[in-house]
Amino acid sequence: MAPLPQSVLFCCDHNAVRSPMAEGIMKKLYGLDAYVQSVGVVNDLEIDGFAIAVCSEVGVHLERHRSRSFEELEQTGEALSGFDLVVALSPASQRMALDLTRFYHIAVEYWPIMDPTGLGETREQKLNAYRQTRDQLIAQLRGKWGAH
Repeated sequence: MAPLPQSVLFCCDHNAVRSPMAEGIMKKLYGLDAYVQSVGVVNDLEIDGFAIAVCSEVGVHLERHRSRSFEELEQTGEALSGFDLVVALSPASQRMALDLTRFYHIAVEYWPIMDPTGLGETREQKLNAYRQTRDQLIAQLRGKWGAH
Protein backbone atom coordinates (compact mmCIF):
# COMPACT_ATOMS: atom_id res chain seq x y z
CA MET A 1 0.00 0.00 0.00
CA ALA A 2 1.40 3.38 -1.02
CA PRO A 3 1.58 6.26 1.47
CA LEU A 4 -1.14 8.84 0.95
CA PRO A 5 0.27 11.86 -0.93
CA GLN A 6 -0.23 15.31 0.59
CA SER A 7 -1.87 16.64 -2.59
CA VAL A 8 -3.50 15.01 -5.60
CA LEU A 9 -4.83 16.51 -8.82
CA PHE A 10 -7.27 14.38 -10.84
CA CYS A 11 -7.71 15.24 -14.50
CA CYS A 12 -9.83 14.06 -17.42
CA ASP A 13 -11.15 15.56 -20.63
CA HIS A 14 -13.87 17.97 -19.41
CA ASN A 15 -13.80 17.90 -15.58
CA ALA A 16 -17.48 16.97 -15.71
CA VAL A 17 -17.62 13.23 -14.90
CA ARG A 18 -14.57 11.14 -13.93
CA SER A 19 -12.25 13.70 -12.34
CA PRO A 20 -14.90 15.40 -10.16
CA MET A 21 -16.15 11.94 -9.12
CA ALA A 22 -12.58 10.96 -8.18
CA GLU A 23 -12.06 14.24 -6.30
CA GLY A 24 -15.30 13.87 -4.34
CA ILE A 25 -14.78 10.20 -3.53
CA MET A 26 -11.19 10.76 -2.41
CA LYS A 27 -12.29 13.62 -0.13
CA LYS A 28 -14.98 11.34 1.32
CA LEU A 29 -12.54 8.45 1.88
CA TYR A 30 -9.53 10.39 3.19
CA GLY A 31 -10.98 13.67 4.48
CA LEU A 32 -8.39 16.30 5.25
CA ASP A 33 -5.47 13.83 5.09
CA ALA A 34 -4.82 14.94 1.50
CA TYR A 35 -5.51 18.09 -0.50
CA VAL A 36 -7.50 17.08 -3.60
CA GLN A 37 -8.55 19.01 -6.70
CA SER A 38 -9.64 18.18 -10.25
CA VAL A 39 -9.38 19.73 -13.70
CA GLY A 40 -10.05 18.96 -17.33
CA VAL A 41 -8.13 19.45 -20.55
CA VAL A 42 -10.92 21.86 -21.47
CA ASN A 43 -13.74 23.37 -19.47
CA ASP A 44 -16.69 23.23 -21.83
CA LEU A 45 -19.22 21.20 -19.82
CA GLU A 46 -20.93 21.56 -16.47
CA ILE A 47 -20.85 18.76 -13.90
CA ASP A 48 -22.81 15.79 -15.25
CA GLY A 49 -26.18 15.06 -13.62
CA PHE A 50 -25.67 11.30 -13.67
CA ALA A 51 -22.30 11.74 -11.91
CA ILE A 52 -24.05 13.81 -9.23
CA ALA A 53 -26.78 11.15 -8.86
CA VAL A 54 -24.54 8.09 -8.49
CA CYS A 55 -22.11 9.83 -6.15
CA SER A 56 -24.91 10.99 -3.87
CA GLU A 57 -25.83 7.29 -3.49
CA VAL A 58 -22.54 6.84 -1.60
CA GLY A 59 -22.68 10.12 0.32
CA VAL A 60 -20.50 12.16 -2.05
CA HIS A 61 -22.05 15.48 -2.98
CA LEU A 62 -20.96 17.04 -6.27
CA GLU A 63 -23.78 19.54 -6.81
CA ARG A 64 -21.53 22.52 -6.09
CA HIS A 65 -18.63 21.36 -8.28
CA ARG A 66 -17.50 23.93 -10.85
CA SER A 67 -15.64 22.52 -13.83
CA ARG A 68 -12.29 24.05 -14.67
CA SER A 69 -9.33 23.44 -16.95
CA PHE A 70 -5.59 23.12 -16.26
CA GLU A 71 -5.27 26.73 -17.45
CA GLU A 72 -7.96 27.97 -15.05
CA LEU A 73 -6.27 26.13 -12.17
CA GLU A 74 -3.10 28.16 -12.78
CA GLN A 75 -5.10 31.37 -13.28
CA THR A 76 -6.70 30.99 -9.83
CA GLY A 77 -3.24 30.89 -8.28
CA GLU A 78 -2.84 27.15 -7.81
CA ALA A 79 0.43 26.02 -9.33
CA LEU A 80 0.56 22.57 -10.87
CA SER A 81 4.01 22.28 -9.30
CA GLY A 82 2.33 22.30 -5.88
CA PHE A 83 0.81 18.84 -6.35
CA ASP A 84 2.60 15.63 -5.36
CA LEU A 85 0.64 13.47 -7.78
CA VAL A 86 -1.40 14.03 -10.91
CA VAL A 87 -3.81 11.20 -11.74
CA ALA A 88 -4.97 11.23 -15.35
CA LEU A 89 -8.25 9.46 -16.09
CA SER A 90 -8.17 9.89 -19.89
CA PRO A 91 -5.41 9.59 -22.51
CA ALA A 92 -5.75 13.28 -23.54
CA SER A 93 -5.42 14.47 -19.93
CA GLN A 94 -2.42 12.18 -19.43
CA ARG A 95 -0.66 13.74 -22.43
CA MET A 96 -1.42 17.25 -21.17
CA ALA A 97 -0.35 16.44 -17.60
CA LEU A 98 2.95 14.95 -18.81
CA ASP A 99 3.55 17.99 -21.00
CA LEU A 100 2.73 20.51 -18.28
CA THR A 101 4.76 18.73 -15.58
CA ARG A 102 7.88 17.94 -17.64
CA PHE A 103 9.95 20.53 -15.73
CA TYR A 104 8.73 19.48 -12.27
CA HIS A 105 9.31 16.45 -10.08
CA ILE A 106 5.66 15.40 -10.04
CA ALA A 107 4.44 11.86 -10.47
CA VAL A 108 1.83 11.44 -13.22
CA GLU A 109 -0.19 8.23 -13.19
CA TYR A 110 -2.78 7.01 -15.67
CA TRP A 111 -5.78 5.15 -14.26
CA PRO A 112 -7.87 3.50 -17.01
CA ILE A 113 -11.28 4.40 -15.61
CA MET A 114 -14.27 3.82 -17.91
CA ASP A 115 -15.91 6.89 -19.46
CA PRO A 116 -19.64 6.28 -18.90
CA THR A 117 -20.88 9.12 -21.11
CA GLY A 118 -22.86 7.89 -24.08
CA LEU A 119 -23.39 4.41 -22.61
CA GLY A 120 -26.88 2.99 -22.11
CA GLU A 121 -30.23 3.85 -23.66
CA THR A 122 -32.53 4.17 -20.66
CA ARG A 123 -31.99 6.26 -17.55
CA GLU A 124 -31.38 3.11 -15.50
CA GLN A 125 -28.79 1.78 -18.00
CA LYS A 126 -27.02 5.16 -17.96
CA LEU A 127 -27.03 5.22 -14.15
CA ASN A 128 -25.58 1.69 -14.11
CA ALA A 129 -22.73 2.78 -16.40
CA TYR A 130 -21.96 5.72 -14.11
CA ARG A 131 -22.13 3.41 -11.07
CA GLN A 132 -19.51 1.19 -12.71
CA THR A 133 -17.24 4.22 -13.12
CA ARG A 134 -17.85 5.30 -9.51
CA ASP A 135 -17.12 1.80 -8.23
CA GLN A 136 -13.94 1.56 -10.35
CA LEU A 137 -12.73 4.81 -8.78
CA ILE A 138 -13.51 3.60 -5.24
CA ALA A 139 -11.69 0.29 -5.88
CA GLN A 140 -8.68 2.08 -7.42
CA LEU A 141 -8.43 4.55 -4.51
CA ARG A 142 -8.75 1.85 -1.84
CA GLY A 143 -6.34 -0.41 -3.71
CA LYS A 144 -3.74 2.36 -3.83
CA TRP A 145 -4.09 4.00 -0.41
CA GLY A 146 -6.20 1.66 1.72
CA ALA A 147 -9.64 2.01 3.29
CA HIS A 148 -8.82 4.67 5.96
